[in-house]
Amino acid sequence: MDLILAPLRAVGLEAQYNVTVHVAGGGVTGQTSAIQLGIARALLKLNEEFKPTLRHAGYLTRDSRIKERKKPGLKRARKAPTYTKR
Repeated sequence: MDLILAPLRAVGLEAQYNVTVHVAGGGVTGQTSAIQLGIARALLKLNEEFKPTLRHAGYLTRDSRIKERKKPGLKRARKAPTYTKR
């Protein structure tokens, strides 16, 4: 819960808002960072002056890493079938 409310704490509004969020999919870490980003974007809509503070703390940056696609002839994205000589 500490990490989720970090954007609110960064701008000093932690005591003024109650946050309830429903998330689905992904893992715990991915959900946590998605909630952080959502709260930070909501704070920006509330007051544009929060942008430098949130940007400097890294709460407005989306993690762009996604699962790599499966390639033809491979078992997964990079795992090749086991080599057998005979």
